[in-house]
Amino acid sequence: MLMPLVWGLTVAILGGLATDLGPWYQALKEPFWKPPDLAFGPIWSTIFILSGVAWVGAKHLTTNTVILSRLTILFWLNGFLNILWSILYFRFQRPDWSLYESVFLWLSVLAILLTIRKVSTRYSLYMLPYLIWVTIAIALNVVTVLLNGPFTH
Repeated sequence: MLMPLVWGLTVAILGGLATDLGPWYQALKEPFWKPPDLAFGPIWSTIFILSGVAWVGAKHLTTNTVILSRLTILFWLNGFLNILWSILYFRFQRPDWSLYESVFLWLSVLAILLTIRKVSTRYSLYMLPYLIWVTIAIALNVVTVLLNGPFTH
C-alpha cells in the first residue's frame, strides 16, 4: 500500500520541481483553449490520487505476482516519463522534444490501464482521467510547438 503513495508523492514533487513557469514559459504563445496554469495542480493531484486508488485496488484484488510486478514496473516507468516530460519542456525549454516523449508517456498510461483491466474493469476506469489528460496535454504540446517553433537551443 505504501508503494502507490511513494510513487505519487515522488512524481508530484519531482515534476513540480522540474516545472519552471518563469519568463521563457510566460513568453510562449498558447492556444485560447489552454486551461489556466492554476488548474494544473488540482488536475495532477486528482490524477495521482485516482491512479493510486487504481493501483491499490488492483493489488487488493489479485495475488498474481506477474501482474503485480508489471504494475510496479509500469507505474515507475510512467513516473520517470512524467518527470522527463517536465524536464524536457520546462528545464531544457524544448517543447518539441517533450512532444516526442509524450507518446511514450501516453503509451505507459494505456499499458497501466490495460494491465489493471485484467484484474478489474472498475479500477481500470480510474486511469481514464490520466489518459484523457495526457491526450489533451499532447494536443496542447502540438499547438505550442506550432505556434512557437522551431526550438533550437
